[in-house]
Amino acid sequence: MEVSRIISEIDAQISKLQQARALLAGTTAAAGRTGPGRPKGSKNAAATAPATKTARKRKLSPEGRKRIADAMKKRWAERRKQSSKG
Repeated sequence: MEVSRIISEIDAQISKLQQARALLAGTTAAAGRTGPGRPKGSKNAAATAPATKTARKRKLSPEGRKRIADAMKKRWAERRKQSSKG
C-alpha cells in the first residue's frame, strides 16, 4: 500500500469516529460539515452587509387606491372588448 492511500483511509476513519462521537454527545452531525457561503464570524462579513435603515411601509391614500382601481377596471373593459371582437 502506498502512503497516500493509507493517509486517506485514516482520514476516513477519523471522520467516521467524529460523526459517531457527535451523535453520542447529542450534537448534530451536520455541525461538522461546512456548506456553501461565508463561515460565521468571518472578518469581512460586516463590511459586505451594509447597515440599512428599517424600510418604512408605504401607505396608499384612499384616493390613490380608487384611482388605481378605476384604471384597472378601464383596462379590463378594453380587454373584454378586444376579446369579444377577435
